[in-house]
Amino acid sequence: MASVQLQRQGSSPRQQDSPRSPEAQLGMKVEDLWDVLEPQLMIEIKSDTSLAEAVEILAQHRILSAPVVDVDAPEDASWIDRYIGIVEFAGIAVWILHQSEPPSPRSSSPSSALAAAVNGMSKAALFKDLGPESASMTSGNFFEALTTSEFYKNTKVRDIAGSFRWAPFLALQKSNSFLTMLLLLSKYKMKSIPVVDLGEGTIDNIITQSSVIHMLAECAGLEWFESWGKKKLSEIGLPIMSADHIVKVYGDEPVLQAFKLMRRKKIGGIPVVEKGGNKAVGNISLRDIQFLLTAPEIYHDYRSITAKNFLTAVRKYMEEHHHEDSPLLSGMVTCSRNHTIKELIHLLDSKKIHRIYVVDFNGNLEGVITLRDIISRLFLYPPNPC
Repeated sequence: MASVQLQRQGSSPRQQDSPRSPEAQLGMKVEDLWDVLEPQLMIEIKSDTSLAEAVEILAQHRILSAPVVDVDAPEDASWIDRYIGIVEFAGIAVWILHQSEPPSPRSSSPSSALAAAVNGMSKAALFKDLGPESASMTSGNFFEALTTSEFYKNTKVRDIAGSFRWAPFLALQKSNSFLTMLLLLSKYKMKSIPVVDLGEGTIDNIITQSSVIHMLAECAGLEWFESWGKKKLSEIGLPIMSADHIVKVYGDEPVLQAFKLMRRKKIGGIPVVEKGGNKAVGNISLRDIQFLLTAPEIYHDYRSITAKNFLTAVRKYMEEHHHEDSPLLSGMVTCSRNHTIKELIHLLDSKKIHRIYVVDFNGNLEGVITLRDIISRLFLYPPNPC
């Protein structure tokens, strides 16, 4: 995905004339950032692509999402008619989980199609309320059977376009302000925003929450950032979510319980804790759900895919395939309330993670801070102009 960076003062003649205050930066246009965006190959997926093919494309290019082009759109279609949305690894997997839930008596659901597709796994497919006692239902070969099924191979991306994981397809234009971009990422809870070329009717680039955090990290050394960055987390109201409200999963619970909780609570990650304690031993994020589809064979030896088994299997897989830069291999990344906002931003940026857990001196969970939380602080606790 695209990386957004603000140039440091003094590195070029253009920068010497650039505004120094955060308020002026928010008034910038998206097109003003174009010269400093890292060029990216824009991957698009056609609407008649199967779920299996879409997963392969995303995995091959090591991306989490891609715009979906409507193959039936006319050549001169506007961007809103050319694209039907953005498909995600998480969207595909969570849609499959949604189909596995029993339909209500008044609705017709394709759940039976999924149950029939994974023949012999129908009981595993038709679960709803998971708990430790039902861990055996999520057998190690469930997803291996699913990813070889005709259902998975024949269902098209356009077939899931109306699923609940698809947010309203909003986009930026190059003439939109930097403030508009931040508002979409924070208030409207968008993880990424496509930037469209109205003349061509195409998507030029994609800006993510991680891009904005990287931009802030690149502002180190500027007066306004240093002044704002030295504040402790508690001074700007972080963490927003307290320990009592953290959604968590126990290590012996089915991993699908973690993903179902994320879907129901509309959150992107969840800590794994040991039974009877409040210390996190790992983190599972919504993007990790890709490993249920791209590497289902790694769970084959497990009688059940618990949260703990999932972390163990994926970490081993990442090590064997030399993905040392994966957040799953960096262990639990935590901080305390005494950390500064600058320290937190650099930690999130360097580790390439989307959330960090706040702990006390004994390692017990006290809260969680997400990328969106930091972006929202720019509005509630703006830096003082220099």
